[in-house]
Formats: sequence, C-alpha cells, structure tokens
Amino acid sequence: MNTVAGAWAGLLAATVLLVGCTPAQWPIREEGTPVSRKPAQVRAPKVNKAPAVPAAPTPGAGNPPFYEVFGERYFVLPSSEGYREQGVASWYGKPFHGRRTSSGEVFDMYKLTAAHKTLPLPSLVRVTSLDSGRSIVVTVNDRGPFVKDRIIDLSFGAAKELDILEAGTGRVQVEAVASGSGNGPAGPTLAPIQLLFMQVGAFSDEGNAARLKAQLESDSVNNVAIRYDDRVSPALYRVRIGPISGPAEYDALASRVASLGIANPRLVTESVEPLPAR
Repeated sequence: MNTVAGAWAGLLAATVLLVGCTPAQWPIREEGTPVSRKPAQVRAPKVNKAPAVPAAPTPGAGNPPFYEVFGERYFVLPSSEGYREQGVASWYGKPFHGRRTSSGEVFDMYKLTAAHKTLPLPSLVRVTSLDSGRSIVVTVNDRGPFVKDRIIDLSFGAAKELDILEAGTGRVQVEAVASGSGNGPAGPTLAPIQLLFMQVGAFSDEGNAARLKAQLESDSVNNVAIRYDDRVSPALYRVRIGPISGPAEYDALASRVASLGIANPRLVTESVEPLPAR
C-alpha cells in the first residue's frame, strides 16, 4: 500500500467510526407511532386551549431547501400560504419531552405543537378532527412523521385536545392560518439564511480532521472547511464542503466523494443572519 492510499485508509476508518455516531443536524424522531396509548399513566397538567389565531411565530431554523431521512428526500415549502390537506394524524410525547425539535426549540409535550415534513418552521395550522369536529390551532416546530400515510404528528397536548390519545391516530384536516396581530403591529422579522453544506467527517482529534481536509483538497475538492463544535461532548471537528447551491450540486458532490471512498455524507445547514435592508 502506498503512502497516499495508506493515509486515505486510516482517515476513512476514523471517519466511518465518528460519522456514524455524530448527532443529526435536525433531531429526527424515528418513531412515527404514538409512544403511549395509555395516557392515564402520564401526569399531564391541564392544557389551556390556544387562542383561535395566535400571534405570528418568529421565523426560525430548520428550513433548508431540502433534507433527507431514511433515504427519502423532502423539499421544504417556501411558504405555508394556501396549504390544506386531509389525512391521518399521530402523536408523540414523553420520550421526546425536553429534547430539541428540528426548529431548535425544546419540545414541550403539553403545548399545542406539531411536526410536519415540509411546512416551513414555524408555521401556524388549524387541525380539525374529521371524526369529532374538534378544532385547534397548533405551531408546527418539528419534522415528521416519517411514516407512510401520516401527514402530521401532534404533541401530547394537541392530541389530547382533539381526543385522539386513546386511538393513537385520527383523521384530520390540516389548514394553514394567517397569524394574529399579537400585542400590536411589529416590524418584519428576518429569518436566518440557511446555507447548505455536505459533512464528510467528524473527529475528536483535530489532526485527523486536518488530514482529511488536506486529502480532499489534494484530490481537487474545493471549499473544504473545518468547524469546531463544542456543543457535544467530547467536542468534534467537523469537516464540511460548501456552501452548496442545491440538490443537483449536492448529488454531484456526493458521487465525487463516494469515488474517493467516503460513504454516507450528510446534508447539514449553517445559519447566517441576514443583513437588514438599507
């Protein structure tokens, strides 16, 4: 084995070990079915119904142009305006209580929230039970459910209001609603710009990250950078390529790095605050 091939082999081995255990950029809930069908075992405080039209949510993270889960690609809608769909709703609760949602918010199972695969985060939607006629407005702040034939995943609190806890699922209509005025008019809020990157490795050793970056650059892969992440323990040095313009460039780059022996690259985003209009 020559020196270059040996260096690649060592780096790829380390990459395989660490990429597999790197936390997802957007927390993905692999369970699309209800966690518990016996709500009596959960001590839930009384849930206050949301106002008919809540104040407008602040634009947040979790809105890349597209993302992939379990090998399937989803394209995020540019706006929730005009969205309306009927289908099956499920719910999730206790095992995810206190964990971060795809929007970055902490999941509170007792609040009126929901997960959706393609609506921008956050969005306000009215969910109406087609069986009972009950209707509530929830804030979509998470991604899911990644289960066939389900269009929305409700929080425990939202499912309780619609009376679908015991059944686990229910037929619903989901419709985007206009935001209320809240406590009065406010100036426009600019959402962070989501830049796309391909992550090809994550290392606890900065030297390994630097070597992978150098090897990629020696193979004419451009725009390779190392991002230090101390939000996890141990801290990681993430090797990323980008920013990437969209799906076509991502797919071409994935083929390029695969030819170099790097399997399972991941799409990630980095937020950049937009400049205010002058």
